[in-house]
Amino acid sequence: MIRSHRGKTPQIAPSAYVDPQAVVIGDVVVGEDSSIWPCAVVRGDCESIRIGARTSIQDGCVLHVESETYGLTVGDNVTVGHNVILHGCTVESNCIIGMGSIILNAAKIGTGCIIGAGTLIPERAEIPPGSLVLGAPGKVRRPLTEADRANIARSAEHYVGFKDEHKGK
Repeated sequence: MIRSHRGKTPQIAPSAYVDPQAVVIGDVVVGEDSSIWPCAVVRGDCESIRIGARTSIQDGCVLHVESETYGLTVGDNVTVGHNVILHGCTVESNCIIGMGSIILNAAKIGTGCIIGAGTLIPERAEIPPGSLVLGAPGKVRRPLTEADRANIARSAEHYVGFKDEHKGK
């Protein structure tokens, strides 16, 4: 379901895919070749949410914002795993956010990071670019390897192809 709120209607790129069971509300922009999967909720009802190109918001994710204080930005080529909560934060481009992770208000995930499954990133935390982060609270465990970076690119590419299947292309 895609619906307006406070006079703002979600702007979905023509090449993007929003599953009929997903909910996208209000001040939301979804970039080219991105996908929002079943039971995901993207609720830009009190501040903006921006989702870049080739980004996948998987099943059961919740993307929300904090009053008029914290918007939410997800960059290009990001895979947001099943049941992730992103709340008023920034995830820069070329990242994987593992299943069940939670990233809170004003946190910033630098470019080219992997946030492991179940990781909690607290409010205002800043994760340096190119980091593998695990735990609750999340701690940088090591820099990403070339294999890690290739995995991020493969994941983004996979979901672009997968959304095309669902769109019937």
